[in-house]
Amino acid sequence: MAAFPNPVTQLFGIDYPIIQAGMIWASGWRLASAVSNAGGLGVIGAGSMYPNVLREHIQKCKAATDKPFGVNVPLLYPDLDQHIQIILEEKVPVVFTSAGNPKTWTSLLKEHGVKVVHVVSSSKFALKSQEAGVDAVVAEGFEAGGHNGREETTTMVLIPAVASAVSIPVIAAGGIGSGKAMAAAFALGASGVQVGSRFVATPEASSHEAFKQAVVNAGEGDTMLSLKQLTPVRMLKNSFFDAVRQAETEGADIEKLKTLLGRGRAKKGMFEGQLEEGELEIGQVSALIREIKPAAAVLHEIWDEFRATCSRLGSL
Repeated sequence: MAAFPNPVTQLFGIDYPIIQAGMIWASGWRLASAVSNAGGLGVIGAGSMYPNVLREHIQKCKAATDKPFGVNVPLLYPDLDQHIQIILEEKVPVVFTSAGNPKTWTSLLKEHGVKVVHVVSSSKFALKSQEAGVDAVVAEGFEAGGHNGREETTTMVLIPAVASAVSIPVIAAGGIGSGKAMAAAFALGASGVQVGSRFVATPEASSHEAFKQAVVNAGEGDTMLSLKQLTPVRMLKNSFFDAVRQAETEGADIEKLKTLLGRGRAKKGMFEGQLEEGELEIGQVSALIREIKPAAAVLHEIWDEFRATCSRLGSL
């Protein structure tokens, strides 16, 4: 039995309702297996992987843990058919989909016994996801790192809106990196949390050490949402961010922004550690992260603080 039986732990067969986000250039098999072994749900980020690389990470994750884990699949990425086929062949138990129509793959995945979760930024899309047959939704607020919703709805507003709109479990994301934030999310109607940025600052994350240190050094206001004409993305301010902001201020069209973004900009920043010319995707909660520590320690720290916070609130 799960250490904390609730709709999310029972859905995934895990101990704690804490999910590690499937982030590009950070969430490989080492991070996913470490989180799963610690009692949460580790997730491999397929968005930065070619099909053969994804298969390798899934196989290595299966060898490193006998606990459930998932794969995050951004629906706007190429090689999607191959990714889905590999996921089915390797019998991945959980798939998180994002940035696309959940109807596209949900039925096929569920026919093969896969639990499906879709990431949403509004109650409207949460309802569409529920109608598509997903098992749960991740409601991701404006504070989140990486690709973000255009609505700019904060987690504090989004979670109760989604929780009141759907009957399936709601997993809160965006600005959550502590047990106190987790307790707040549960108070708003969530049954679990998805944590991204806090797990970037771990030894197991595949991100470059320079990027991890930049996350630790970040302060309030050091991230901002940009590229809203393409796909909105929250990133650390640097020379690349300044170039994007200047282009947008000067009225650059979509094609000019695509040229500026170029190929491999995210890899250059987060994986190769080019902190000025690369795209550094991270959430606002980076301002609260002060050290790099093992993923298991992060998870248990969040859990212990969550329980302590609930106890303190219960005594008021």
